[in-house]
Amino acid sequence: MAWGSKSNDSTSSAAPGGGALSFIGGEVVINGNVSGQGDLHLDGTIEGDVVCKTLILGAAGRIKGNISADRATIAGTVEGIVSATTLTVEKSARITGDLSYQSLSIEPGAQVDGRLSQRGGATGELKLVSAVGD
Repeated sequence: MAWGSKSNDSTSSAAPGGGALSFIGGEVVINGNVSGQGDLHLDGTIEGDVVCKTLILGAAGRIKGNISADRATIAGTVEGIVSATTLTVEKSARITGDLSYQSLSIEPGAQVDGRLSQRGGATGELKLVSAVGD
């Protein structure tokens, strides 16, 4: 499944960066890879890899597969590798898998079980069950 084309699509809105913004609601389950050049807000479930410019994974959202994005904000559940230039992990996030990033922010309360790898930097191990100070 691909999206983000320049055609006039009534199901997507203009994103702040000028690209297409697509929404996948909580009632939707996709079995397969999702890719596009636009921005994606996901509250549903994807069992497959996700490639996009910007990903916003809502608290109810779930991805069982790898993620590749320029910017990613994760509030839901991920089982797979997350690769993003700018990565924000919100307190409701539950991630099982490695994180690759240039810039990383993890809110207290987020759960991450995987390795951290800063692009151009050192690789570290992290097993964070719960952050302090929530």
